[in-house]
Amino acid sequence: MSNTRGGRKKARPQEAPRDVHVPDGVRLQKVLATAGLGSRRACENLITAGRVEVDGVLVTELGVRIDPDKNVVHVDGLRIQLDQSLLTLALNKPLGVVSTMHDPDGRPTLAEFVADRPERLFHIGRLDADSEGLILLTNDGELANRLAHPKYEIPKTYLVHVEGRVPATLGTKLTHGIELEDGVAKVDKFRIVDSTPQASLVEVELHEGRNRIIRRMFAEAGYPVNQLVRTKIGPVRLGDLRPGRVRVLGQTELGTLMAAVDL
Repeated sequence: MSNTRGGRKKARPQEAPRDVHVPDGVRLQKVLATAGLGSRRACENLITAGRVEVDGVLVTELGVRIDPDKNVVHVDGLRIQLDQSLLTLALNKPLGVVSTMHDPDGRPTLAEFVADRPERLFHIGRLDADSEGLILLTNDGELANRLAHPKYEIPKTYLVHVEGRVPATLGTKLTHGIELEDGVAKVDKFRIVDSTPQASLVEVELHEGRNRIIRRMFAEAGYPVNQLVRTKIGPVRLGDLRPGRVRVLGQTELGTLMAAVDL
């Protein structure tokens, strides 16, 4: 027999939101402003608009203080990097540069493009010396480890210039998988950007990172690669960054990148 009138179930009392206030901490709006989210007033508006979470708790009051070294803050669902000592860069690797910070043979390395940075940086995403395009550099060890871990399968996008006119059936072949000496390899997406009888420009996306995988796949299919440029790693785009130039990732793209690896 029901113990409520009219047979309706008694509503369960809602749990009070967890208190994330740290009395001797830093005001949340100041933390956001320091992280580059705008002026103090703009950050106050983010809070009162219900766009900020601290450790998963929605914060709408301006008096809340937090510990930026311990608390995790999200704005519009994206993680905000509060540790000012951590840095993530995008580099457009030129041709002839090896994807390492030191080369015993004396070849040009990634270190030459960040020689003015005091941080110890790790590179994310190798490219052979004959390829160019986007490489990420960071001193955030956890981010670097997760981006490299096959569990997260971060997709990478490339523009591939090949000899000859490629047929549309090549896309079907590459997405279904092509047999190589070290096993079957396949792309996740395939798109013909431009094509002439002499050459074709193709965009492919894949998440695996075996050595020279794209060059080997196209060569096996009968279309040798003349030029290979990586244009995207996860949500981070190469854009108009010129070869040899470096830029710091913005909060939005960094937050989206961190979300892709569950940070």
